[in-house]
Amino acid sequence: MKRFLEMIGGQFVEFIRYAGGISILMGQTLFWIPMPPFRRRQVFEQMAKIGVDSLPIVFLISMFTGMVLALQSAYQMQRFSAEMYIASLVAFSMTRELGPVLTALIVAGRVGASITAELGTMKVTEQIDAMETLATNPIKYLVVPRFLALIVMLPFLTIYSDIVGVLGGYIVGVYKLGISHSMYMKNTWQPLKYKDVFTGLIKSFFFGIIICVVACYEGMTAEGGAEGVGRSTTRCVVMSFILIIASDCFFTALFYFVAR
Repeated sequence: MKRFLEMIGGQFVEFIRYAGGISILMGQTLFWIPMPPFRRRQVFEQMAKIGVDSLPIVFLISMFTGMVLALQSAYQMQRFSAEMYIASLVAFSMTRELGPVLTALIVAGRVGASITAELGTMKVTEQIDAMETLATNPIKYLVVPRFLALIVMLPFLTIYSDIVGVLGGYIVGVYKLGISHSMYMKNTWQPLKYKDVFTGLIKSFFFGIIICVVACYEGMTAEGGAEGVGRSTTRCVVMSFILIIASDCFFTALFYFVAR
């Protein structure tokens, strides 16, 4: 019993330490954003790595997700002769949930792991310590450009994912299920409201913050050589996934059940 309580206490203390470290890094990042010098070139480089380089994988996953949604819903809708509502189902699912969540998970796995590995390598090879010795703030130089790039590019990737997912549903609905083009487009755009789109964009904004802060924290606290960098990269992906899903649940409850 004593050993069990010690284990629970140790896990709780570790959670508090981790949450505190994340919060401190977040506060330092927000503090350094408006401080000169403004490294625009680094921000645009990170935007290209995070946004442009992620377009192909976001396209593939969103396209197949939209197609699978249409196929799975058609299996049930055809029993009630309600195929016309497939378009609305795909549109709502992509804009409210699957677009922002899938895009965030893709970016967390692809970009978050890359950020952690890059910063972790710099940490264990003492490059970050060298930057501090040369009076260069590592938060300003390393974290801020990635933070700005993620909170800007993730909403754009989400819009892109929504459009591609709807296109995947359109391909199945029109060319497989025989729904007319005009009917599919009408049932896609008419039921949608601005709230459905903007709630997904708000989610993606906060998902970008989560990915950046977790990835940078894990990278800048890595230790133990190459093995330690690997552990930090794994923790980054796992924690990012958990926090993305948990925050999605929170925002969905807030937008559609509390603030109605």
